[in-house]
Amino acid sequence: MNLSSIFSKKKEKVPHCSAVVLGAGNALRMGMDKMLYELEGKPVLARTLLAFERSELVDEIVVVTRADLLETVAELCKNYGINKVSRVISGGSTRTESALAGVSEVSSKAKLIAIHDGARPFVTTDLILRTVYAADEYLAAAPVIASTDTLKAVDDKGFMQGTVDREHTVRVQTPQIFKAELIKAALTRAVEKNLTLTDDCSAIEMLNVKPHTVQGDEDNIKLTTPRDLLAAQAILHDREDLQ
Repeated sequence: MNLSSIFSKKKEKVPHCSAVVLGAGNALRMGMDKMLYELEGKPVLARTLLAFERSELVDEIVVVTRADLLETVAELCKNYGINKVSRVISGGSTRTESALAGVSEVSSKAKLIAIHDGARPFVTTDLILRTVYAADEYLAAAPVIASTDTLKAVDDKGFMQGTVDREHTVRVQTPQIFKAELIKAALTRAVEKNLTLTDDCSAIEMLNVKPHTVQGDEDNIKLTTPRDLLAAQAILHDREDLQ
């Protein structure tokens, strides 16, 4: 039986969950606006938002984008029937500032907040479901996948300093989901301290909270460089549920 069909029966037990989708970056490594890049005729951002639109456990979506794309993104949401979007706002100069802007705009009803990279268009409703349930139980949760390469620590001159224990190392994905007041406090503190963070679990860890992990998805890739678009095409051709 599909995980969604099992857990949707428990929907009434899950508190209000708002999703913040981040798409305010400048995409320098991609060399183009990756959020609006069309994969098989559908923009990357639309594919991302539709996954949250379809999730029974997500009640609201706030989209964080660049100031010059506010109208474009609002029109995209309208064109693709993404009705859960309550606000489209402009982000800050850093990822952390954009995340704080997004969580500050969610509904006052939100007890859980999911933060997701807009450039991960292959997130599934099952992955969202697993992470929502873990966050509701453990305060904070994130999907992870095992590291398959040997990992080495290096110094600032490029010399290897030793092997990192792969058994206790994972690659972290999004959505990362948190109790609402917890992530608001953590991101506020990070911005006040002018910290540069690459994900939102890092902000939570500063409050001595250990996020719980759930099994991630190898297909839940982040589109960062033009080479990633080749992998994206392969994923689309392999999975009918993403068409």
